[in-house]
Amino acid sequence: MDLARTEVKPRDRAGSAARLGLMVVPVAFFAVFFAYPVTAIVARGLKVEGAWQFGRIGEVLAQPDIRHVLWFTTWQALASTALTLLIALPGAYVFARFDFPGKQVLRAVVTVPFVLPTVVVGTAFLALVGRGGLLDELWGVRLDTTVWAILLAHVFFNYAVVVRTVGGLWSQLDPRQEEAARVLGASRFAAWRKVTLPALGPAVAAAALMVFLFTFASFGVVQILGGPTFSTLEVEIYRQTSEIFDLSTAAVLTMIQFVAVGAILAVHAWTVRRRETALRLVAASVTARRPHGAGQWALLAAVLGTVAVLLVLPLAVLVQRSLDAPGFGYYKALTGDDSGVFLVAPIEAVGNSLEYALAATALALLIGGLAAAALSRRPQAPGSDRAGRTPAGRLLRGFDALLMLPLGVSAVTVGFGFLIALDEPPLDLRSSWILVPLAQALVGVPFVVRTMLPVLRAVDARLREAAAVLGASPWRVWREVDLPMVRRALLIAAGFAFAVSLGEFGATVFIARPDNPTLPVAVARLLGRAGELNYGQAMALSTILMVVCAVALLLLERVRTDRTGEF
Repeated sequence: MDLARTEVKPRDRAGSAARLGLMVVPVAFFAVFFAYPVTAIVARGLKVEGAWQFGRIGEVLAQPDIRHVLWFTTWQALASTALTLLIALPGAYVFARFDFPGKQVLRAVVTVPFVLPTVVVGTAFLALVGRGGLLDELWGVRLDTTVWAILLAHVFFNYAVVVRTVGGLWSQLDPRQEEAARVLGASRFAAWRKVTLPALGPAVAAAALMVFLFTFASFGVVQILGGPTFSTLEVEIYRQTSEIFDLSTAAVLTMIQFVAVGAILAVHAWTVRRRETALRLVAASVTARRPHGAGQWALLAAVLGTVAVLLVLPLAVLVQRSLDAPGFGYYKALTGDDSGVFLVAPIEAVGNSLEYALAATALALLIGGLAAAALSRRPQAPGSDRAGRTPAGRLLRGFDALLMLPLGVSAVTVGFGFLIALDEPPLDLRSSWILVPLAQALVGVPFVVRTMLPVLRAVDARLREAAAVLGASPWRVWREVDLPMVRRALLIAAGFAFAVSLGEFGATVFIARPDNPTLPVAVARLLGRAGELNYGQAMALSTILMVVCAVALLLLERVRTDRTGEF
């Protein structure tokens, strides 16, 4: 017994050292490019002559309109998350378990809405449900004056999060476990509820968390569809910062948002870790089969119909509006210089966005991959339970929460913080091109972590231990054991990071240089100017953004299928 303990302690110490080593780079990245800029902008608003004015917090919370904003922000995020899960989970099942013609193309199409700038999403839904929109013309129904337009736009925006995060794990769950339960007498629903649903729990929770954080910090969609009636924290922070120039109120709202997101992440980490189990993973090509039976064909038809109405139709509106001018007039106008909006031709935003997105994806994969690897190594100190109620376990939970904070903290605050904090040597990056990919990677890292972590944690730890006992180094253990199992998740994470980087707007709008605009920034600037030509060019650029994203994601799907078909 004593000999076993003496053998375990060095291994525990080595495991702890490995976890800390993996965490160094992500912690440093978030400290310098997230915590420091956010702290700087909050200090600018709440510090007067070197003294903190914390009494301002009570004054802001006492305002009835601020309390109304807080209430609406919370309940619309909960409603949006529930509605997204309800609509998207059947889609996750179809993409995970069914094999049908055009699946790769459709998977790419499903992801396209997620990369669109939120201002474009709001404009597209306004054309559908607003005055003179499709619903108004056909049935005389308008939804732009109700919260339903916001909720549907949030489902449109976040459908891919659920399909890819949950579907990525679902496609690798061994179906024989559910089949065994049915052989023992369980109904189809009972087998799914008792076998598959618990296995999917961490992935569903991760998807729900990401959807909630995105809708909690919703900006462009609410700004366009909400009008003067509805406002979220993000919209109010922007209004206080850019229109009223009240940095103290904006700082208080940022702190409230930060505390709320931190509490949500703490609850998420506590509930998910209690339900983690090692899973038997198989190749996605083995689990996907042709639909059979009337029920499966009906489910496939329902999902395809939902995708067509909820996702494709708004995209079709954008394409149609970009073609309103004869002879592709709006697209031709993109090649000309317009010093009133840009210092360069608007079409150059395409190349800028691709370069920034590729750099941001590389950063997000590096930082997120190291973070996911660290989080997947559970502390198992003597006397601790499986939830890791040890100092090391608490450290990992705090680290996990840190990685998700950029999704729920105001992108407006981060953008302003970059301008204020990163303006002095050795961090004077205001004129450097890397500033934009850094901001984009902050949002991409959480998606890399949430996509890879459920799969990494599902790997049986005994496989790693066996490889280590046989003399494999930590790097070889990762290469021989973890990498073959998480390769598919890694590619899905790369697609998410690339897509998020292409569509990031909140922070980029403040730091992108006028001579190097990104596609979302170019679209927003064109939409902000009156005139049919500017509006048409914005729709044309939005269409180009959709096509670029669809092509990139389709290529990724082919690579993913080729690389994982033999897995």
